[in-house]
Amino acid sequence: MTSSSSSPGGPGSRAPLRRLVARGRGDTHRAATPLELFFDLCFVVAIAQAGVQLVHSVAEAHTGEGILNYSMVFFAVWWAWMNFTWFASAYDNDDVLFRIATLVQMAGVLVLAAGVASAFDHDFLAVWLGYAIMRVAMSAQWLRAARSSQGAERTTALRYAVGILLCQIGWLGLLVLPEGARPWVFLVMALAEMSVPLYAEKGHQTAWHPRHIAERYGLFTIIVLGEAIAAATVAVKSGIEEHDALGDLVPIAAGGLLIVFAAWWIYFVVPIHGHLRSNKQAFLWGYGHYLVFAAAAAIGAGLEVAVEQAVGKAHISAQAASAAVTLPTALYLLTVWALHSRHFKVGIAQQLVLPVTALLVIACTVLGDWAVPAAGIVMALAVATGTTLTARMVARENGTENKATSTV
Repeated sequence: MTSSSSSPGGPGSRAPLRRLVARGRGDTHRAATPLELFFDLCFVVAIAQAGVQLVHSVAEAHTGEGILNYSMVFFAVWWAWMNFTWFASAYDNDDVLFRIATLVQMAGVLVLAAGVASAFDHDFLAVWLGYAIMRVAMSAQWLRAARSSQGAERTTALRYAVGILLCQIGWLGLLVLPEGARPWVFLVMALAEMSVPLYAEKGHQTAWHPRHIAERYGLFTIIVLGEAIAAATVAVKSGIEEHDALGDLVPIAAGGLLIVFAAWWIYFVVPIHGHLRSNKQAFLWGYGHYLVFAAAAAIGAGLEVAVEQAVGKAHISAQAASAAVTLPTALYLLTVWALHSRHFKVGIAQQLVLPVTALLVIACTVLGDWAVPAAGIVMALAVATGTTLTARMVARENGTENKATSTV
C-alpha cells in the first residue's frame, strides 16, 4: 500500500501470494490502508447498535443491566478489532487471501451488529455467531502465518491460532448456561481471550509497527468520537422536530460538542508511538483502550439520554441523565491520562490537569439540567490550561537554551 515495492505490503505485492511474511518494525511510511479503514467503519456499525441499546436501557431506568450488556457486546467488538489491528500491523501483505479473510471478519461484525438488540434481551445467538465468524477467520490468518514461518515465530502463530479456536468453545457458555451464569462466563472468557497474546508471544514478539499501531488506534478513536457526535445530533434533531424543545436542547448540544472536541484534543496532543517500545508497554496500552473506546462511545449514548430526559421521553431524573454523560467523560479522561498523557507531562501541575478535570466533571452531575454544558466548559478549560502550561514550559526551556548559548 504505502511501503516500498520490496516490502511485503508494497505495490509489488499486489499479485496473490501463498506466503504471509512478517513485516519489519522499521518499515518506512507504514500507514493505515484503505482496507483497514473500511474494516473500522464496519465495526462502528456494531458500536452504534450497542450505544442505541444502552440509551434505551438507561432511559428506562435499567442502568445496571444496560451497562453489563453494553460491556459484554463492546468487548466482543473491541477484542476482534484489536486482534486484527495488531496482526495486520505485523503481517499485512494485502494479497488476495489476506483481503478475503479480512472481508469475512467484516461480515462477522455485521452479523454481530444485527444481534445486539437481541443480546440486550438475553439472546446471544447472533452475537456469538458473528463473533465466531470473526475469530475463526482470524485463526485462519494465524495458521497461514505459521505455514510461512519457522522456529519461534511459527510457534507464536500456532499458539495464537489454537488459543483463539479454544476460546470460541468456551464462549458457547453464553448459549447453553443459565442466564444468571452469563456474567461469569463473560468474565472468565474475557480473561482467557486476553491471556492468549500474553502466552503466544512469550518466546517471540510479533513485528508490529509502533507508528502504525498508534495511527490505527487514533483513527478508531476519531471514528468513535464521530459516532458520538452523530448520535447526539440525531437525538437533538428528533427532540426539536417532535417536541419543539430547541431552547432546552441548545445547552446540551453546545456542552456535548465541547466535551467531544476536548476529548479529541486531549487524546491527540501527545505522540504516543514513541512510548510503544516493547510488548510490556504495548499490551498495557492496547488493552487499556477498551475503557477509552467504550467510554468515548458511551459519551454519545449519554448525550442521547440527556436529550430524551430533557424532552420527557426518559423515565429518569435530570441528575441520572447527567451522570450518563459525566461519568463516561470522567472515565475517558482518567484512562487517557493513565495510558497516554502522563508519560509526557512534566511537573505536578501538568500531571494534575486531567485527574482534577475528571473530578470536576463528576461534580457537574449535581447541576441537573445544566450539567452537560457545565461539563463542556470544564473540558474546554482543561484544554486551555494544559496548552498554557505546555507553552510556558517550552518558553522557559527556550529561554534557558538561549541564555546558555549566549554565555558560550
